[in-house]
Amino acid sequence: MIKANKSKKSLGQNFLTSQSIVDKIVSTADIKSSDIVLEVGPGKGILTEALLGKAGKVVSVEKDDELIPLLKEKFADEIKNGKLILVHSDILTFNFQLYKLSNFKIVANIPYYITGEFLRKMLSSDIQPSQMVLLVQKEVAERIIRSKKESILSISVKAYGEPKYIRTVKAGSFNPTPKVDSAILLIDNISKNFFKNIDEKRFFEVVKTGFAHKRKLLRGNLSTFADKEKLKIIFKQLGIDEKIRAEEISVGEWGKLARML
Repeated sequence: MIKANKSKKSLGQNFLTSQSIVDKIVSTADIKSSDIVLEVGPGKGILTEALLGKAGKVVSVEKDDELIPLLKEKFADEIKNGKLILVHSDILTFNFQLYKLSNFKIVANIPYYITGEFLRKMLSSDIQPSQMVLLVQKEVAERIIRSKKESILSISVKAYGEPKYIRTVKAGSFNPTPKVDSAILLIDNISKNFFKNIDEKRFFEVVKTGFAHKRKLLRGNLSTFADKEKLKIIFKQLGIDEKIRAEEISVGEWGKLARML
């Protein structure tokens, strides 16, 4: 038997060890026997095993070359019969088209340091998952779901799906133990429907500009798109207070602003 390796700090690895958390992740994903699941960071396979018990097919993407032999040995039968496809790759450069993924769900215990980039790639992809169930840093999950004090990250997620905080996951549920708690985050009903009448690129240009200087009023930040008088008219038409800041604007209001600027 191949011996499991130690976690690598360079890859931000914290292996999930709690079976109750695994069960909660799987139940949150509501996996059916017809589902295809893309698992990110299988680690030593505790979550992979549970996913294989529910899904029709699991595609597991693992970056650590030392974990690949362990996973190949542990799931040799599932790999042989095609129920598990084990991919040695970085998820940030993963080729969706190569594996012909469609109508799939993502379940992932992602390293904290790639959370933002991972979310942007998965949500904005032309091949989107229908749902994501993620283990992320608790603070990040809280920042995404809150309706006050929005951020570029929270607005970006809400433009594509419906985020929901499922539960807190204590640091002791991992090995090695991270310095902070995590959380199970569900992002449901993922689509690009929000952008049917809004230019996607323009929307994010407006949002990023709006958040460029957090202490400034939104109107001041958006002055690169229109002069003071035009912005005053737009704000009045949309019922937006002229003294509002970017963090106080909802995703729907950002969409309306993007259409008018």
